[in-house]
This record gives sequence, structure tokens and C-alpha cells, in this order.
Amino acid sequence: MDKIEKLNRLRAQSHAGGGEKRIAQQKAKGKMTAHERIELLLDRGSFHELDAFIMHRERNFGMDKQKIPGDSVVTGWGTIDGRLVYVFSQDFTVFGGSLSGVHAEKIVKIMDMAMRNGAPVIGINDSGGARIQEGVVSLGGYADIFLRNTLASGVVPQISAIMGPCAGGAVYSPALTDFIFMVKETSHMFITGPDIVKTVTGEDVTFEELGGAATHTAKSGVAHIATETEEDSLYLIRELMSYLPSNNMEDPPFKKGKDDDLRTEEALNAIVPDSPNKPYDIKDVIKLVMDGGEFFEIQEAYAQNIVVGFARLGGFSVGIVANQPMVLAGVLDIKSSEKAGRFVRFCDAFNIPLIVFEDVPGFLPGLDQEHGGIIRHGAKLLYAFCEATVPKVTVVTRKAYGGAYCVMNSKHIRADLNLAWPTAEIAVMGPDGAVKIIHRNELKEAADSEARKTELVAEYRELFANPYVAAEYGYVDDVIMPSETRPRLINALHMLQNKRDQNPPKKHGNIPL
Repeated sequence: MDKIEKLNRLRAQSHAGGGEKRIAQQKAKGKMTAHERIELLLDRGSFHELDAFIMHRERNFGMDKQKIPGDSVVTGWGTIDGRLVYVFSQDFTVFGGSLSGVHAEKIVKIMDMAMRNGAPVIGINDSGGARIQEGVVSLGGYADIFLRNTLASGVVPQISAIMGPCAGGAVYSPALTDFIFMVKETSHMFITGPDIVKTVTGEDVTFEELGGAATHTAKSGVAHIATETEEDSLYLIRELMSYLPSNNMEDPPFKKGKDDDLRTEEALNAIVPDSPNKPYDIKDVIKLVMDGGEFFEIQEAYAQNIVVGFARLGGFSVGIVANQPMVLAGVLDIKSSEKAGRFVRFCDAFNIPLIVFEDVPGFLPGLDQEHGGIIRHGAKLLYAFCEATVPKVTVVTRKAYGGAYCVMNSKHIRADLNLAWPTAEIAVMGPDGAVKIIHRNELKEAADSEARKTELVAEYRELFANPYVAAEYGYVDDVIMPSETRPRLINALHMLQNKRDQNPPKKHGNIPL
């Protein structure tokens, strides 16, 4: 019985982490404990902990007298909606969640298991950084984790939840994962903290301004989703998982709902304004077409001129990429190209079909864009679409001008099905700009150049600002009634579900990073 009592005592000690006082401090900040987070994330009773009795090995600085079973991270596996996932949750109540050699070993162990067994990894980050007492051992531990993040990329989904500080080298593990969730006010990510920023640059900045959830979801684009509470983040991670396969060899989960596959939406026939310069909300189009009107948007606050996220069509999980006419007229720029390019590559890696809603007047002009490398950044989105071998379907709702027409999943870069609404305008550029170039000499000599220009613009619009020239060449496969978009897309997904395509054999391409 003594042995059983010892087991129970050690288990209780491990579960208690840094003890009641530190747990109370954690709660006072509005934060849950490491175990509570795991219990809320996973199906009830499914968590199986690993390495609950492991202890750090440092003897200097009095550390040999401060040992807690399990050290500063909780690791193991469980299920989400019955599907296997591996999880680690850093425990801020134990040495501030700092990363020791054994802390890293625990994380590396479950990441290796996830790779071998083809299951996602979810990391809950709440750590003060490297354990200074262990010196280079803790730095080596970070590098061991970074290597696993990189090797697992595109093999199993990796999701990071930032639920406290995440600073210095620690930020690179989440940055290497597929999606980052942050909690407003209580989670922060930065390379160097406010004190060092003040010392080096003289800038006064708060933790929230420097690396808070609002900063990283709206300004830097580092994080993907910001939530009000930890509970919200954990709930949304469960929802996100419902769209993703467990690994790159599986198809995403198919979930047939009650929505009719043949449902038409008359509202779509009138959603595009008569004026080509008047905006409309592409999210209204997405929600009218998708199952149950549900859309799980990714990076909603960042580069809002393009919209990306997950939805279901006839039960199929799909990735949505859509220009947003409500913001900058839906142009492509540096930030939107990067945002969409990374999302396209994730979907391609995990066998998620791509649905593109196109209304793009071109790339954003300007000195800042050119000097910031719009050519290189725009090429990232082009590269991503060209490389993708998953089913790819495009619906041109209105404008498809210039190079942006090519980039947004055109027929020429291996799109499987290209549909257009009657309101589509597919041309090298808009009628106004085209007339100024084509008829510049005539306009100079015209008695009433404005009147003549108006006539020529109307003529150009009639000839070219429509989908039928592209349809004549086969660049558009069909011109459809907008109301028919949902059944046509669902039919396309059924038609393409056994698609097989491949790229030339190579170690890897050289995407213009």
C-alpha cells in the first residue's frame, strides 16, 4: 500500500504544479491552469498524460532543492470529437513556465509521436522563456522543438494557443506552426520586451501595444485569431479542427448537414451593384453559398482586402479565398498576397479544396508598395496557386483585371473549373484606363474629349468588360446565373473528388520569400 500511496502522492504533487499560492496568482490574472486548459480543449475524460514524474536535472543555483514532478509543462494525448490529437500545455505556476531541458524533451517526445501516428499537435504557450539557470541547455531545447515544427510542417496540422507571455526565442515555435490563437489583454508575443525596446530605441511602449493580440492579428499578421477569453480560444480550436484532416495523407472530415445541395439564392442575382465602382460585401456572397451560412474566417482583422477561411459545401470542407470589394476595392497588395498565399499552401498541404471568389481590379499602385516588394510578395500568391494540386474552382463575380486575373486561380495556372457571373468583367485593365491608352491620340484631337471618352468607354465595356470573350477562348468554362452558384460548386466538388495531379519531381521549389 505504501507504494500506491507514493504513486498517488507524486501524481497529486505533479497535478498541483507550483502550488496553491501560484495557482491563485494565475487565476487572479484571469488565466486557467495548464491542466484546466487541456481538459476544456479535449473531449471529456480523454486526456492521457505523459512524463508526469519527470524532473529537471540542474544542480546549480540551488535548483537541486526545487524539483516538481512533471516540471513546467503538461504533455500527452487525447481526442477532439473522437479524433486523436497530441497536446502540450506550459505551466506558468512552475518556474514561470520556463523551458528547461526536460521541458523541451517532453514536447519533442509528443511531437515525434504525432509525426509517427499522423495526428495534429496543439501547443498551449504560457512561459517566461528559457530557464536562465540551465543556460545553453534550454536554448538547445528550443532548437530541438523548432526542428520538429519544421519537419512536421505540411505533415500534421500544428496549432498554437498563446495564453500568457511568449518572448524571445520562444516565439519561433508558434511562428512555425499553421495557426496562432491569442487572448486579448493576457497573451503577448515579442522578440524583445518593452524595457529593451526603451533602452535601444528610446520608444515607450506597453506590452499590449508591442505584442498583444490586437497588434498581432491586425498589424503584424503574426497571429490568426484573437479572442476575449481563453475559453473562447479553446472552443474555436475545436471548431477549426472540424475542418482539418489529421494528417496530409487523409481527406478532411466530410460532414453532411441539413442544407439542400440544390439550394439556389435569388439574392445573389442582385448582389453585384450596377455601378462598377460601387462596393459590396463578398462575405455576404460566401455565407449565402456555404452550408448553413457558416464561415470560419482566418485573419479577419489583417489585410482585409482579401478574405480567407474555412467552410463546408455539400458536406465537403473547403478553403475560401475571396477579394473583398469593401476594402481598397479588393486590390491585391503586399499583405493580402502573403496572407492568401500562406492560406492556399496550407489547404494544398492538407488536401482541402480551394474555392475562389474573384473581384479584383489589379495590384495596388504606389511607391510604398513597389519599394516594399509587391512584385516579390505578389509572386508568393501566384506561386501558391500554381503549385497547388488540390481541386481548385474560381467564380468571377465582377472584375478580373490584368496580372491579378492571372494570379487569382485562373485557368492558365491549373484551375480545374472557372465559372463567371454575367456581371464579370475580364480584361487587361478597366475600361477607363484602357480607353486612355488605346485612344490617346484621338482624345487629344477630339473637340469634346470628355464626351468622346464616355462613348469609347461604353464601347470598350460592351466589347470587353464581360465574361464572354474569355468564354470564347475557353478561359472561362461557363457563365452561370449567380443564384446557381451553390449547386454548381457542390457538383464541381463531387466531380473533382478523385482528382490526381502532381508537380515535377524535386527536393522543393524556391518560393519568392
